[in-house]
This record gives sequence, C-alpha cells and structure tokens, in this order.
Amino acid sequence: MSDRLSVLKTYKLYVGGKFPRSESGRVYEVTDAKGNWLANAPLASRKDARDAVVAARKAFGGWSGATAYNRGQILYRIAEMLEGQRDQFVAEVADAEGLSKAKAAAQVDAAIDRWVWYAGWSDKIAQIAGGANPVAGPYFNLSSPEPTGVVAVLAPQESSFLGLVSVIAPVIVSGNTVVVVASRNAPLPALSLAEVLATSDLPGGVVNLLSGRTAEIAAPLAAHQDVNALDLAGADADLAKELETAAADNLKRVVRPGAADWSADPGTERLLAFLETKTVWHPMGV
Repeated sequence: MSDRLSVLKTYKLYVGGKFPRSESGRVYEVTDAKGNWLANAPLASRKDARDAVVAARKAFGGWSGATAYNRGQILYRIAEMLEGQRDQFVAEVADAEGLSKAKAAAQVDAAIDRWVWYAGWSDKIAQIAGGANPVAGPYFNLSSPEPTGVVAVLAPQESSFLGLVSVIAPVIVSGNTVVVVASRNAPLPALSLAEVLATSDLPGGVVNLLSGRTAEIAAPLAAHQDVNALDLAGADADLAKELETAAADNLKRVVRPGAADWSADPGTERLLAFLETKTVWHPMGV
C-alpha cells in the first residue's frame, strides 16, 4: 500500500491569457455524477466578468485582423494539443457526465474532430457569406463577412466538452473573441481546455473562461455595453428572457437556447450567427 499523498489539481479562471483566481476569493465544490467531490472551482464574480470583457476587447483587433488562414492554423493546433491530452479529458468528461470510459472517449473524439472541422472553415466562410451582387449601374458591388466583436457565450449545461467546443470554435474561427461561462455543475473540462489554449498559439484574450453561477455571471455580460452578442445555449427559458431584455440596450445579436443534439452535424448556423456584412461599391474601369 502506497503512503504517497495525492497531488490535487487547482483549477483557476482563464482571463486575458492568464490564470487568476476569482477576485472575490470564492470557490465552490464540484462533484461527479454520483455526488463525490472532484475539485474546488473558482466562483467567478461580476468583476471577473467585466475583466474578461476588457481582455476580449483588447484581443479583438489583433485576432480579427489576422488572416483567415492563420486562424485556421491556430485552431488546428488546438486540436492537435487536445489529441495529446485525450486521456485527461476522457477522465474529466466521464466524471462530469457520469459516462462510461468508452462513451466519454466518443464525446472527446467528437469534440476534437469538431475543432478540426471548424478550423477548415476559416478561409471558406467568405465564400458562403459573401460574394458579388448584381446591381444596376457601372459598379462592382461586393459583400464580405466581418466578425461581430466580443461574444458572451453560456456553454451548454449538460454537455461539458463536446457542447462547449461546439459553441466556442464557430465564434472564434471568424475573428470574434469570447467570454465563456462554463457549465455550472461540470466546469472542469472547460477549465482544463483553458490550459490547452494557453499553451497553443491562440493569443491571450481571444477565449476567456469563467466558472460559477451561470445567472450571476451572465447578467453583467448581457448588460455590458462592450459585449456585442450573446449565445444563450446554457440558459434556461426564464434566464434567457431576462438576458435578452438586458441585451436590447445596445442591440446585441442573440442566439436563443433550444434543444440541441451536440453530436449531430453542426451545420453552419453558429458559424454565421456572429458575422456582419460589409458591402463595397467600386466604379468599373477605375
């Protein structure tokens, strides 16, 4: 029998490429599907949410200004690193969702494949969301997609990793930056994803991850004047209604929650949800 002490992992928030504890100093207990203690996760505050928005805004210029090809390379690099840490994520997803190792492995493999899928879209979005428009007159009229800005994302509550990836990757691949509120009861895969992002080529501030009470963190994000859009995947109907009302103050784009099969083909809905269209007129022959 070994008398070695276990080295327990300390989970932290991920804001601006760094790993702060909550400024409030609060934590909460995370348990597995059977109620067994797994870890203490940081209980993010309203101040943490505001700090994350500042970090996301600061990162937006550089990330949105990067070439689509470069963003695709970086997303693919994240998938490579997730593949290398597959066993860790399988264990965390199995604990978080009460799955067998085989079912958790299938979820993790699907999440990694989804990163690769979205990475491939980076330099193809313009082909389906933009193009030349027929106009009357001697002009070229061209429309091209541009990122919306800072997006606040409430990660799905029930799908701790595949659902999480399915709401982060389509937002950042087009040049947006995000503040993500992880699943309330199963935040550990999200906080471990932050460690992968920090050691990839993804610039700090592009993805910011918070854990804690979903409603407490989401309220200041929905009301924040420097947040441009909301994805309410992890909100229940009552919370979603409150957040939509708050979002109306600065005309945020909002993706409403709904029944989702995260293992299904994601399509392009979320990929296109947080894009604006720039239209340019140019005289012919000039």
